[in-house]
Amino acid sequence: MVAAAGEETPHSAESAAGPQAPGGDPAGPAPADDPAAVLGELREVVLAYVRQEAVEPLKRLALWLAFGLAGGVFVSTGLVLLALAGLRALQTETGDRLAGSWSWSPYAIVLAGVLAVFLLARSAARARRRTPESSA
Repeated sequence: MVAAAGEETPHSAESAAGPQAPGGDPAGPAPADDPAAVLGELREVVLAYVRQEAVEPLKRLALWLAFGLAGGVFVSTGLVLLALAGLRALQTETGDRLAGSWSWSPYAIVLAGVLAVFLLARSAARARRRTPESSA
């Protein structure tokens, strides 16, 4: 097969530059009888593999966990403050309607609200786990 003028065939670039080592070194690979070079190259390959397959995923996992824990702390704190605000509002804004023998009802109402939020969050988490992830 003849290449047109100015075009390179896949083999023409290789033949012009000579054979190259896998790392792109034109001098070629280190001699096989040099154990220090072979061990150095093996060490580099193993370290690169460990970084790629263990260290990087662990870093991503740690970052994901850190953001998840921070989000959990903020959401939990917000829910507690919202529950306390609701309790205080029920106790002060209802006047005498929820006083005396009905003084327990603001606590029950706030507890029911917190349980409702908890159950909604749990059902949303379970529904997300059940749905198959998109194959994109």
